[in-house]
Amino acid sequence: MKNYTVPAATRIGHIHLKVADLERSLDFYCGLLGFELMQRMGDQAAFISAGGYHHHIGLNTWYSRQASPASPHGVGLFHTAIVYPERRDLAQIVLRLLEVDYPLTGASDHGVSEAIYLNDPDENGVELYWDRPRQLWPVDAQGGLNMYTRPLDLQDLMNTLKEENGA
Repeated sequence: MKNYTVPAATRIGHIHLKVADLERSLDFYCGLLGFELMQRMGDQAAFISAGGYHHHIGLNTWYSRQASPASPHGVGLFHTAIVYPERRDLAQIVLRLLEVDYPLTGASDHGVSEAIYLNDPDENGVELYWDRPRQLWPVDAQGGLNMYTRPLDLQDLMNTLKEENGA
């Protein structure tokens, strides 16, 4: 078989999640995280987005209405990663989550990005992050990518909002 490399401009278009309760998921993704409802199919499915795209996330109860969460030790999706355009955008959503006391499951600096982790109401993992500019990504002596996982300095992240407001 001939070698194949996916084109560099390829991107992940959307995710589609099986959920137990559509309203509860809409409250989380739209009400808390701020996604916009684009289309709804009764109490069975909804399509939500950022910025008016047809959908970044599909939510449905077709096979999962009132089902229990998947086992964290089974196969399946580890987490959905939502990338924010700027560091201040990540800081704003973190502030929002902290204000409503929404539980975080982690906060990491990966060198290439800063991320926080939480679970949606169906215990699906969600990563909220921003990418540092490529020229700041850590590299090893040979120039290869050298990602890592270190604790995220949440106070420094939140200071982004203070600096923006002149505090």
